[in-house]
Amino acid sequence: MSDIEIRSELQGTIVTMYVAPGDVVRAGSVVALIESMKMHHEIVAPGDGIVASIDAPEGTTLMPGGVVMQLDDHAVNSSAGQLPPPADPTSRHDAPSIGLDRPDLAEVVERHELGLDAARPEAVQKRRDRGRRTARENVADLVDDGSFVEYGPTVIAAQRRRRELDDLIRSTPADGMIGGIGEINGELFGAGERASKAVVMSYDYTVLAGTQGHQNHRKKDRLIELAEHLRVPVVFFTEGGGGRPGDTDTTGVSGLDCLAFWWFGELSGTVPIVGINAGYCFAGNAAILGCCDVVIATEDSNIGMGGPAMIEGGGLGTFEPKQIGPIEVQRANGVVDIVVADEAEAVAVAKQYLSYFQGSTSDWEAPDQTKLRDVVPLDRLRAYDIREAIDGLFDVDSVLEIRRDFGTGMITALARLEGRPVGVLANNPKHLGGAIDSDGSDKAARFMQLCDAHGLPLVTLCDTPGMMVGPDVEQTALVRHCSRLFTTGANLSVPTATVVTRKAYGLGAQAMMGGSTKAPLACVAWPTGEFGGMGLEGAVRLGYSKELAAVTNDEERDALFQQMVDRMYEHGKALSVATYFEIDDVIDPADTRRWLATLFAAAPDTHRSVRADSVRPNIDTW
Repeated sequence: MSDIEIRSELQGTIVTMYVAPGDVVRAGSVVALIESMKMHHEIVAPGDGIVASIDAPEGTTLMPGGVVMQLDDHAVNSSAGQLPPPADPTSRHDAPSIGLDRPDLAEVVERHELGLDAARPEAVQKRRDRGRRTARENVADLVDDGSFVEYGPTVIAAQRRRRELDDLIRSTPADGMIGGIGEINGELFGAGERASKAVVMSYDYTVLAGTQGHQNHRKKDRLIELAEHLRVPVVFFTEGGGGRPGDTDTTGVSGLDCLAFWWFGELSGTVPIVGINAGYCFAGNAAILGCCDVVIATEDSNIGMGGPAMIEGGGLGTFEPKQIGPIEVQRANGVVDIVVADEAEAVAVAKQYLSYFQGSTSDWEAPDQTKLRDVVPLDRLRAYDIREAIDGLFDVDSVLEIRRDFGTGMITALARLEGRPVGVLANNPKHLGGAIDSDGSDKAARFMQLCDAHGLPLVTLCDTPGMMVGPDVEQTALVRHCSRLFTTGANLSVPTATVVTRKAYGLGAQAMMGGSTKAPLACVAWPTGEFGGMGLEGAVRLGYSKELAAVTNDEERDALFQQMVDRMYEHGKALSVATYFEIDDVIDPADTRRWLATLFAAAPDTHRSVRADSVRPNIDTW
């Protein structure tokens, strides 16, 4: 007879014995469980046999090498092939089934499903009745299929002291904020590539009106920290009513030690931040939106630092939500950068905006460059549309204008040049002749900061008679506002280039160039360019006032005035200025793309996707 000793490999206590003397076991069968440091470990038969004796019954504590039982393998070997396969001994102890039927996994799956739109038909219908999509639909539209991993989907509102757990699970999924990391524009920059990664967050208006709860603040903190650590962009859907007063499961009083606004503010200048809003956005939600680099809002948005309850509570009257910060106000005053029709368009624009900060594309098309020759009229006093120059200069369908309805004398846009993302800053000669006012200065200076923070080369199209002048404009603090262009432009780290399309006069022109014609990598002019310390007509009236006053005949005075203007134009036209090397060249407008592409290809790559440093501490919200 041959015996097999089954020994314990570790120190512990036998807690379950699956076999008894006389039982047949086969090699690999689990014969007992031993508990060691609160964990149960299987004891396995090393060979076939019949249990001869149990040396360590349940409750026995063993040291390593201790004998658990003896097997007699003689009878088994003599009847090999005749024994049935051993039954799974764990079946005696109600072992769980495997796969999706496991109760622990089934509970997890069910809990996740309770937060999905399919489990909340009434909430979804309310969104449909308002012509809106759900938060999850917006997120799904933004991120690439299958790429989103959600943080905290099973979180519930911190109201366990006042509501039943089942109610909170069903009524406050994710505590009203969906957030995670996914891919955006993977088809452009490579699915699975780092360039397409982004943190996405969305308040859920179907949960307590999208208010900021204790737990969703903590979730937001976690995701903000993730974005900063990974250096990936953030897209935030901000619809909601601000802070939530009804949470009970907290230990504080004021909630002013919340980290969200501190940490979110720190993201400025570190990663691109995109804010999207549809519907009501008040108080804390509006503060989050206002911290974003770009604000995209639907036409039915109402955005305000205080909602109706806060206004009435402050004794300031009673107002309907739609009276507070309507889009016609917020687009004109610069709060909203891009106005869209609905959430679908908002998502599309957000993806386009974000793409400029994700890198260059290889698929691009150049417009017919010969059309640029006729953008600026021969008549030097005739206004024209500078947007025709912008659309004609950069890649087809690549231009995205920002803050179109604010500071209309200045145009700011993102575009691509041979696939490379660039910022575009241009004077608008259809507004004050292109003169720079306070709003235009603020708009341009902040745009410079945006490009500088995220490494986009900057192209400026200059056509300005200078800074706006007069008593009225001085009441807007122009001295300080316009000086932002000098302090910001002089400290840019990204490559810049200036193209003078027509007028380049005085301080306004210098401000458009970063302080001087020598500040950009190149300053070139189209044949229509004209330069001077101030506008030609004004220079003649001031510089030759005595000569003009000496002519008493009106027609003769007008003729002398025009003669002097023409003489000064000849002296200050681009071709003349180039002979003094005050600018780098006068070029055929059709050659502008080649100039710019050559310059930027030669410059160091400052795009943020390849930089880990933070060039600018933050981007002004204004």
